[in-house]
Amino acid sequence: MKNVMGLIYTGENDTRLRELTLSRAVAALPVIGRYRVIDFQLSSLVNSGVRNVGIITQRNYHSLMDHLGSGKEWDLHGKKDGLFILPPFLTRDNVGVYAGSLDAMRSNLGYLRRSRQEYIALIDSSVLCNFDVSEMLSHHIEAAADITVLCRPAEAPKANVPQYRVYFDFDQESMINGLEIEPETPHYPYESLGVSLLKRELLLDIVLRSASQGLHSFDRDVLRRAVNENSLRVMGYVSPVRGWHIDSVQAYYQLHMDALNEDVRKEMFHADRPVYTKVRDDMPTRYGASASISNSLIADGGKIDGVVENSIIFRGVTIGKKAVVRNSIIMQDAKIHSGAEIDHCILDKQAVIMARGRLIGPSTYPIVISKNVTI
Repeated sequence: MKNVMGLIYTGENDTRLRELTLSRAVAALPVIGRYRVIDFQLSSLVNSGVRNVGIITQRNYHSLMDHLGSGKEWDLHGKKDGLFILPPFLTRDNVGVYAGSLDAMRSNLGYLRRSRQEYIALIDSSVLCNFDVSEMLSHHIEAAADITVLCRPAEAPKANVPQYRVYFDFDQESMINGLEIEPETPHYPYESLGVSLLKRELLLDIVLRSASQGLHSFDRDVLRRAVNENSLRVMGYVSPVRGWHIDSVQAYYQLHMDALNEDVRKEMFHADRPVYTKVRDDMPTRYGASASISNSLIADGGKIDGVVENSIIFRGVTIGKKAVVRNSIIMQDAKIHSGAEIDHCILDKQAVIMARGRLIGPSTYPIVISKNVTI
């Protein structure tokens, strides 16, 4: 696995999550009490033995850079390889906004060329999955593939919930023979989990050729053309663990409701593949005499005196007496004052619900309260 490098592209799909990504990239979105989305991608690479990881940023990357720091929490702060944050920079050819992942990689050709690894894993930052890259590499080499795409059996799309995903089918040899991107009604049984494995030299050739042909998207312009023209051996590898797309507010909410299931959490946090994150030393959460907690995940540093049901509570959250929180996601340092009631809501960081406030959202479309907003 020392012969594999990782490249995470964080520049697209930010607007699809509305208020949740006004001031942060999807990769920096807080999840499951104390983590960020990118923690799962970095941990998957590190647990697989990958020592060289590049992160291409585009918009709203300050929160992400603050979280990543030097990469120490993921043991990616070595002298030779390690964690490389690749923010956009202005040149005659690059105006600071990428039209797609191919443009982003073209602007970082220097990093790709000076890396020494033979293989590269391209990762979409809007998918949460704790996967093993070494198993995927073994399948890639055994199948003599040019490109291998991580996938899972597709779930039936929910009504009125937008989905921005790649669907495909493959034959008995795992070779992809049909592909569709962001269809209104999917026709193929597998969906991509946003991870593609290929040789670094092949990727460099693809990026340079794409630049000369005015191509921008790896999925639309490379994978689809390769499958339709049969110009490359594009294979599918079915992930043994589940993955979650974070491509809408509803998908983000459903991820957390799934995390309340113990069996699901075992897939997210596998005993052999721990998930690392930035450490915040804090006191344990304090529970008052009137506190009542059921089927919820509670992070540290908070104070709870009210009722919490079927919810995920992040670090440093305060819930006052006689306050009721049901079916909700409460992010770091939010405050819910005495007598307030919220149901099917997502509260961003430092959001405040004043005393006796009441927010009841529909189960199919949770209410989102932006960061630092007081209701």
